Amino acid sequence: MAKEAHGAKAFLTVRPLAGEGIRKIFGRLAMTLKDLDLDIAHLTVFGSVSASEAGMGAMRQLFGCIDWPVTWIEGDACDGALIAGMQVFAFARSKVHRIRLGGQVVGSVFEDGSAKHCLLGSLAPAQGSTPRAEQTRQTLDLLEKALAQGGFVLADVVRTWFFLDDILAWYGEFNHMRTEVYSGVKFRSGSMPASTGVGGRNPATVALTLAAWAMQPANSATRVQEIASPLQCPAPTYGSLFCRAMEIGSASGRNLLVSGTASIAPHGQTLWKGSAHKQVELTMEVLEAILHSRDFTFSDLTRTVAYFRRCSDARALTDWCARRDVRSLPVVMARCDLCRDDLLFEIEADAWKPNQAS
Repeated sequence: MAKEAHGAKAFLTVRPLAGEGIRKIFGRLAMTLKDLDLDIAHLTVFGSVSASEAGMGAMRQLFGCIDWPVTWIEGDACDGALIAGMQVFAFARSKVHRIRLGGQVVGSVFEDGSAKHCLLGSLAPAQGSTPRAEQTRQTLDLLEKALAQGGFVLADVVRTWFFLDDILAWYGEFNHMRTEVYSGVKFRSGSMPASTGVGGRNPATVALTLAAWAMQPANSATRVQEIASPLQCPAPTYGSLFCRAMEIGSASGRNLLVSGTASIAPHGQTLWKGSAHKQVELTMEVLEAILHSRDFTFSDLTRTVAYFRRCSDARALTDWCARRDVRSLPVVMARCDLCRDDLLFEIEADAWKPNQAS
């Protein structure tokens, strides 16, 4: 288990140990949260959808109730386990406001001294029978309703995660609807949110599910700004409305949120088609360039998710980390479809660096 904490916030990456069942992995999470005196703001689980009922049942037994949003995505473990891993956004026990829609907890609002934060998850349309573009609109409408409950608006969103069932069949429709909704919004940062959009089924069997992070600065020392990728063009250049990375700076330090990143050329085309090792190498080079542009290194990473189209390609990332001596990467590796049929690998990442005075 990887643990990273800064200020009132903490990020936990939990991967199953050899032979560890669902009950034990959630039990290990419960013990860690108790030891660190942390509450869950949002939990993301990458694993078999067929295991979601057992996983939710285990959490109810261990925690008494599930009073936080849970985003469960079909991200098959590359080693064949039922769960590839879990990632937890947690915070020091304090006053928290939970957001509910339709009787379900979908969000957590808390303050850490530098900003007011809203973590949302498991937002999805009510049913999967309507056209997928309309389900996208409904989900974004739910996002706005949930944000309003916490005193936020869409313009406060700095990071999103869209998990689309059968992504290759309708990614264009999704992008069109997202563009339509975003077109009238003036985001606080001055740019579109950082984002990940990958393929992944959900337990509700609807077209998509959404998670998001919104924040409102508490003082003038806290700022939000878009960070460009030195090796890639802005994503809106080829019709995807998100920024390559977002940085939240405060008196205590800087949090860098890197969007889903893949083997994309400076002008937007896919590079190294058919070669997982080459795509991993280029993607990690792009990620490193973003990190270095803001004075971060791989050792500053607090959370990463590596998405592979084929489980057998996970070795490509393991080999790259060994060659570069990148140790203890807080990563969950999951098999998910990607937004292009010639992409084999994608990675997203968060990094944190405290200010020297803090």
